[in-house]
Amino acid sequence: MKLTVIGFWGGYPAPNGATSSYLLEKDDFSLLIDAGSGSLSKLQTKKHVMDIDAVILSHYHHDHVADIGVLQYAWLVQSYLRETKEILPIYGHTEDMAKFETLTHECTEGVAYDPSETLKIGPFSITFQPTNHPVPCYGMRITDGESVIVYTADTSYKEEWVSFSKDADLLITDCNFYADQDGSNAGHMTSKEGGMIAAKANVDELVLSHLPQYRDTRDLVHEAGEQFTGKIRLAEEGLTWEK
Repeated sequence: MKLTVIGFWGGYPAPNGATSSYLLEKDDFSLLIDAGSGSLSKLQTKKHVMDIDAVILSHYHHDHVADIGVLQYAWLVQSYLRETKEILPIYGHTEDMAKFETLTHECTEGVAYDPSETLKIGPFSITFQPTNHPVPCYGMRITDGESVIVYTADTSYKEEWVSFSKDADLLITDCNFYADQDGSNAGHMTSKEGGMIAAKANVDELVLSHLPQYRDTRDLVHEAGEQFTGKIRLAEEGLTWEK
């Protein structure tokens, strides 16, 4: 499977950037994980909007769902241009029913996932981990039966991430804070904490994402590297991982 970073900023996009969004592909199936601000524009440099087969959302904060509305309009416009109506499934949790109900539009359908059960979408099997965040949010462990990607979504540190991420091929962590800061009240992790999880879980590779807009983000890699000696990369637009 192949993962491409579409957006990676935390909170709001930097100039010409986008917030959290990742494209996961295998066997001509395309799954969009989160759809943050600016992500639809960036996505179209990689994939036509109608070539997305499904979307899954970790939670309903704007920096993860801001472009769902414009994605819905894109599918509606394309239905007129193509003179055929297709329906895009958008998976989300139902712990905020008002937000969940907005996922259904003329050309999209909100599909509820049960975080206590394994979800099958195309070639992918997804299990969920509740995060520590101000609103209900779920990290994901995704496998195609051969490789494993773990995406923490938005969360402060908790020890459960170690077992959830055990032996993953790729770990994508929330890294909204530097090692000398404390992100627990905001519901986010530091570079040091992401490195600790990667080391304890024995993952192959760590990608630091949901990045802050201040200081030198390259320092995050150095700080995580004091905990984890494996491969560490900083999320950037177009960054790809494939196995």
